[in-house]
Order: sequence, then structure tokens, then C-alpha cells
Amino acid sequence: MNTPAEAQLAQWRQAAHACLGRGDLQQAGQLFQRVLEGAPDDLEALQVLGAARLLAGDYSAAAQMLRQALIQAPDLFVERLRLGLALEQLSRPHDALAAYFGALRTAQQQGRWLSDETTAPGLREAVKHAMRYVDAGRLAWFRRTLEPLQQRYGVAEMRRVEHCLEVYLGERSEPIPDPRQRPKFLYFPGIPSQPYYPRERFAWLDSLEAATDWMRGELQSVLAQEQGLEAFLGPPPPGQSEQAMLSSSGPRPAAWDAYFFYRHGERYDANAAACPRTSALLDSLPLTRIRGHAPETLFSVLSPGTHILPHTGVTNVRLVTHLPLIVPPDCALRVGRETHIWQEGRCVTFDDTFEHEAWNRSEQTRAVLILDSWNPDLSEAECAAVTELIGAIGDFNAASA
Repeated sequence: MNTPAEAQLAQWRQAAHACLGRGDLQQAGQLFQRVLEGAPDDLEALQVLGAARLLAGDYSAAAQMLRQALIQAPDLFVERLRLGLALEQLSRPHDALAAYFGALRTAQQQGRWLSDETTAPGLREAVKHAMRYVDAGRLAWFRRTLEPLQQRYGVAEMRRVEHCLEVYLGERSEPIPDPRQRPKFLYFPGIPSQPYYPRERFAWLDSLEAATDWMRGELQSVLAQEQGLEAFLGPPPPGQSEQAMLSSSGPRPAAWDAYFFYRHGERYDANAAACPRTSALLDSLPLTRIRGHAPETLFSVLSPGTHILPHTGVTNVRLVTHLPLIVPPDCALRVGRETHIWQEGRCVTFDDTFEHEAWNRSEQTRAVLILDSWNPDLSEAECAAVTELIGAIGDFNAASA
């Protein structure tokens, strides 16, 4: 049985809903203000009050209410849109840009705001305004990131980076020469499209291959102890025995395990300490180093019968190198249309934005060292600029979450 206070809240809420039904947002807001006094975290009250304060031009109060609502329910994309409107009126362009981008991204992930048909009529103009604001704001934000490098290296040296940025933001159309190449994140135009790269482009491969025997020894210690290994793709979705990107040609489940030295630029100190020679050698190589993204270095372990299904990588600014350490028969890598048979101690370097797959059809474990390095067709200035640009994109996306 409700207490008198609960009964009063229910009456105010019922009256507020009646006001909303008549289109009287301000009166509904006043009633929900009373609800909020009795229940400070009431999500519906925060939503309605945020909209009412925005309509009344009280942008500071609107922003406060909407932020409180979004703490509870980050996927409320309409509230994110309203927050952007309030912040823009408060002359906070940086925060408004993040709010608008978060609103658009959240809505579109749910299949909304992709067109007029997927946008409520009353929101269409506001959504289009947010899109224009984001288009202009992101371009300006990322260009500011590149300005110091343009001053250092010159505008001409940054021209391909500028094109890359425009392609990323959809400001420029740049057909990819090879349809098999489909980068998921960032395409850098103007560099050759090729699945495999000749070894002479990488002077450091000889030192890596010379370490094969003792590196295999450290790997075998890892495999014997079964410590530090984790599923490369993470746990399978609920109700599934394995990841959708894997299949098995045998009776046992597919398994792709990894022993990381770095992942997304984060160092795995315990793994490095357990394999000190491998870790020290990797640290001496010209790996791609981008805050929050790279390097990614690991022992990649495919269980018997495991097939990594066709997929593509994120960007052609970096390449992937495999040093095969344990390779039983019937193991191979396909990049584009060309199949490569791993040879122990012999590196292969490829652009993983080309569709690729790998398989172990044997009854034994297959293991390779994987590392990423800069595409050698980028200049020093372009590598520096891409490092800053990808870091800035990550910062922007995090601020919009």
C-alpha cells in the first residue's frame, strides 16, 4: 500500500502526463518539478524538466537536468540532442559538438535519424542542424590538431593527410583502387594498394627472424604453463559456443588465443616479464605507436581445426607482420586472392585491410608472433600526423560517449 508521499507523487505524475497529452510542456514541467523534489533521481521528471527548461530559454538549468538524465540512461539520444542545443546557446561550442555527435551516433546505432523517414517530424530540423554543426566542428577540430605539423613540415607534406581526414569525415570521395580492400576505420589515399609487401621494405625483418629459435622457446614455456593466454576475440556471445568469426573443421570448438605484449597500445607487463627476450626485441623494433590504439604485439595461437573467417582490418596506415614459430601442415593465410603458406622463421607482411582469413586444418597447435608497423609508403611527417590525428579522433569519441 502506498504511503501518503508516494500517493502524492503518483497524483502529480498523473497530472503531468495529462498536461503532456494536451501539449502543455511548461505545466507538465512544473508538476514534474514537484515529483523531482520528492524523488531527485526520477528519470522521467529529469527528461521533461530538461525539455521544459530548454523551451523556456533557461539553458543552464536545462543542461543540468539533461546531464543528470544521461548519467542514468546514456542511450537517450533525444536528450543528448537537447543537451547540445542548450550548450550551444550557452556558448560552449566544444561541449555542444560532443553532445551533438553523441546524439547522432547513439540514434544511428539504433537505426534512427538516418533519413527523414527515421526521424520524428518534430525533430528533423534540430537533427539536421546537429549534423551540420558536427560536420563543420569535427573538421575544424581535427584541422587544429594538424596545424602544428603543417607549420613544422609544410602544407605540401600534409596534403595526403588532409585528404585522409576529408575521406574519414565524408567530405571527400576517394574510391579505393582494389575492391578487396575495405578498411573499417581510416583509409589513407595515395599509397599503393597491395595485399603483401616485399621483405626488402623492412630492414629489421632479419633480426626478427634470427630470434626464431629462442623466441619459440619462450612461447613453448607460455604454452606449457597455460598462463597469460586469453581469447583474442573475447568471450562468445550469450548462447553461442564460439565467436561468429571462427569456425571449426574438427570435433573440438574453434579457439583463437593470444598472449599479448601490447594491445591497443597498452603494455602487458606480466607477459613481458615472463618472455623478457621477446619483449626486449619487440621494443627495439619500429612498431606503430599511437596512444590508445597501437602497438599490438602478441603470440597468436590457433587450436587444431580452427578457421578464422574472412574479415578486414581497420586502416592501411599500418601493416601486419607474422613470424611463424610453430607451423604444422595444412596451415595457411589468405590475403586478397593469394594464399600464403607459413614457413617457420620466415616473416610475411601484409595489409590487413584486404579481406583475409587463416586456418589450421591440422591436429596440432599453430603459433605465430604478430606485430604491426607503419606502412613504408608513408613519410615520417605523415606518420607523425596520423599519430596525432588518430589520437584526436579517439579523444573526440571518448568525449562524446
